[in-house]
This record gives sequence, C-alpha cells and structure tokens, in this order.
Amino acid sequence: MAAAQQIKSLINSFADGDDANFYSIAMQIAAAEARDGNKKLADELVKIIDKAKIKTSQSQGILKKMPMNVAQKELNDLFEFIKPHVSLAHMILTNEVKAGISRLIDEQQKEAILSKYNLLPRRKLLLVGPPGSGKTMAASVIAAELGLSVFVIRLDGLISRYMGESIAKLRLIFDAMKQFRAVYLFDEFDSIATSRTEANDVGEIKRILNSFLLEIEKDDSNSLIIAATNLPQALDTALLRRFDDIIKFSLPEGGNIVQAFQDGLRDVENFISFDLSSTVIELAQGLSYADIFHICAEVVKEQILYGQNQITKEHLARYIEKRKRPF
Repeated sequence: MAAAQQIKSLINSFADGDDANFYSIAMQIAAAEARDGNKKLADELVKIIDKAKIKTSQSQGILKKMPMNVAQKELNDLFEFIKPHVSLAHMILTNEVKAGISRLIDEQQKEAILSKYNLLPRRKLLLVGPPGSGKTMAASVIAAELGLSVFVIRLDGLISRYMGESIAKLRLIFDAMKQFRAVYLFDEFDSIATSRTEANDVGEIKRILNSFLLEIEKDDSNSLIIAATNLPQALDTALLRRFDDIIKFSLPEGGNIVQAFQDGLRDVENFISFDLSSTVIELAQGLSYADIFHICAEVVKEQILYGQNQITKEHLARYIEKRKRPF
C-alpha cells in the first residue's frame, strides 16, 4: 500500500493544482504496487492516470491551440478555468432545479435524436438566486456530466476603460465558443447586463450589453452559455428571451438543510451527540449552502486539530450564530 508520506504529497499536489507532481507521485505509487506483486492494481492505476492525463491536457490545451497572438494577449486574461468534479447526484437541490438541470443535460446527450426533427438542444441557461445557493457549482456539474471544461468569464478583464475594447474582447469570447466546445460561465452577470434604462449606468456597460445581446442572438456554436446572477430584477428584460431556460435557485429549507449538514459533517458523524435532523432546520434557517459547508468545515477542522470528545448542539449553534452575525 502507498506510504503515508506519498498520500500526503499526493493530496497536497492536488490541492495546489500541481498536475505534474500529482501524476509523478501517482506513478510512484503504481510502481511500488507492481514491485510488491500487486500487478493488477498497478495496471489499473496506470490506466486511470493515463486517462486523467488525457483529460487534463485537453482542457489545458484549449487556449494553447488558439492563435498565439489571440490566446496569450487576450483570452488568457478573460478566462478562468474550473476543473469540474461534482456530479449531479451529489448536489443538494430542489426538485424543480434538479429537473431543469437534468433536462438540459438530457437534451445535450440526445442531440442526435433531436436533430432528426430539426430541433436543437437547450444550451443557453440563466441561473438566478441568492449568493451561495449553488449556481456556480451547477455550471460545473453540467460540464462534468457532459465531459466538458468550464471557463468562467473574468468580467474584470472584459470591462475596459477604452471605448470599443470591451466589445472586441466579448467578440473574442464568442469566437472561442465556436472553436472549442465547453461550458462558458458569465458569473455575476448583472455587472454587465443591467437594464439600459438605469440612469446611473455608464456608457461602456450599455455598449457591452448591446453587443452581448447581438452575440448571443446569433451564436450557433455547440458550446453551453450559462449566466448567473444574484440580482435578476436588475437585468435588462431583452435578455430573458435569449436564454433557453431560466432556473431559480433558493436558500436551503427543511430536509435540504439537514442533508447539507449531514454531508458536511460526515467525517465526524460519530462524535455528534445530538439529533441533527431535529436541530439544524431551525438554527440554520436563512443560511446558504455555502454558509453551511463553511460551518461544517470549521467544525471538522476543530475536531481534527483539538480532538473534542463530542460535538454538541451548543457547539454547532455557536458556529451557526457566528456565521449569521459575523460582526
């Protein structure tokens, strides 16, 4: 079996995003298993590593395959790559949200069937809901289920003080969508898509919005375009008909709160001295999924570092209260 130091190094490499070192250590583990006579396990590890390398090289090579002057000078500043790793089955969602995401995935996977009837699958999606409700993760899940990469559009890189430059950058993004199939996520979409009737809006933002409306209208790529916002009421109404579906996320309630805590505290569940299901629903009302998982991470870290004998209701309540009222 792999030595403890190798396992630690493997996890550290993954956390740091150091793919080269990660694969190197993984191959060392495979080689050690082969030397110990576990040839079948060693062969399986090598196959898994080779498969992972192919996927990594494909996602990281997307920008490199573009013309040098375009990729390095422009797109590198506009895209942030996210490695999708969460499946739909592991997300805690309302039935309505899960149905919307499942429908898009299903249509994408059955594109050939739809094309026989001259129909197109859904691929332009607007996600709305409060911060921490799972919108960004949903984009990652869609990509994972379809075997695609996720590129988050860096809006700070898109918006320029020079007239016309932002529009040129936006056009580059839509050109990239045609060349490389992926999930393209416009997070905090309201920052460039507020209503054009807003009196305090600056001219460049209005020009970006007008350009976006034109680009998404004529886009015929096979990439998925996902926009996410916490402020749907601020969006220009002309945008809404450009999307194939609008999915509304919400803060967790009832059983979803319980499930989120159960998932987050799974590693220390044997130390919990009270019934989670009868406690956390009331305590955590108003918290987002992101808040709950942050609380759980703090509880788990404390248990690991300081070895509390029990995790009590009062103990968890303190963390919840601190998250609700940080000041």
